[in-house]
Amino acid sequence: MGLAWTSVGGCALYVESVLEQPLHDCKRASFERTGQLGDVMKESSRLAYSFSKMYLSKKFPDNRFFEKASIHLHCPEGATPKDGPSAGVTMATSFLSLALNKSTDPTVAMTGELTLTGKVLRIGGLREKAVAAKRSGAKTIIFPKENMSDWAELPDNVKEGLEPLAADWYEDIFQRLFSDVSADEGNTVWKSEFELLDAKKDKED
Repeated sequence: MGLAWTSVGGCALYVESVLEQPLHDCKRASFERTGQLGDVMKESSRLAYSFSKMYLSKKFPDNRFFEKASIHLHCPEGATPKDGPSAGVTMATSFLSLALNKSTDPTVAMTGELTLTGKVLRIGGLREKAVAAKRSGAKTIIFPKENMSDWAELPDNVKEGLEPLAADWYEDIFQRLFSDVSADEGNTVWKSEFELLDAKKDKED
């Protein structure tokens, strides 16, 4: 669950990603996106994709998911135009959730611009986004550390019932959402699929 600011206030911005076909049937790695995304958001999705590949290879070097995965990323409500950089952390989380074959906690909402190296940058409209998070049933809200002063200034009735996580780097978000993924799990989650792929390749050779 991402969070967006609009002219009429904050709203939940959901980001979905799926593997278009079984990994062992994917011919090559590909990435498609839909949902009426503006130019900045398209750029953010491409950046989040590149960051996720880099992050996974560092964290779980034996997880070869992105070498073959044919991924489709979608932001529902396709009739509504969406733009801005603050969905970067949400998109990266969606990609990594897919790469680890592990769903995320539906009670966590997040917002933050992501750099290519994983720094989480300041966003606007935190108050409206916090209200939208509560309205959507979130219990935890993740936002950039640079917005901590904005959070401190929010009225108690807005903050009530929301656990804040001020993230400086994407690693802070990963630890909150995927801390229970062991090194062995992260490295071997797609092992059987790649064994099929490697066997196919050997036959062809």
